[in-house]
Amino acid sequence: QVQLVESGGGLVQAGGSLRLSCAASGRTSSRAMGWFRQAPGKEREFVARISQNGGSIEYADSVKGRFTISRDNAKNTVYLQMNSLKPEDTAVYYCAASSIAFTTRYDYWGQGTQVTVSS
Repeated sequence: QVQLVESGGGLVQAGGSLRLSCAASGRTSSRAMGWFRQAPGKEREFVARISQNGGSIEYADSVKGRFTISRDNAKNTVYLQMNSLKPEDTAVYYCAASSIAFTTRYDYWGQGTQVTVSS
């Protein structure tokens, strides 16, 4: 069982930066980790993914070049550095941990942290 707790959200002006953290209660080194977001009235969408050892990383086109995902397996923590934020980045951001066997399936989710970008 894995519990995920996100932190670091808040209100920021357009062009600003935020760093989200996702702390896991259990060991997550055998799991891929992902960040997703859901804006009001929209479906949840993929933001970024990092493999178990950090060697493979993927981003949604909308955040490429602005967001950076990273992980510290010794701390069971995943980060999302968000730079050059835009109002359209406003959403609740969720951290997720994949299945060990199927790393494209996310079995555990955090409660989310709100990110609001003002124009």
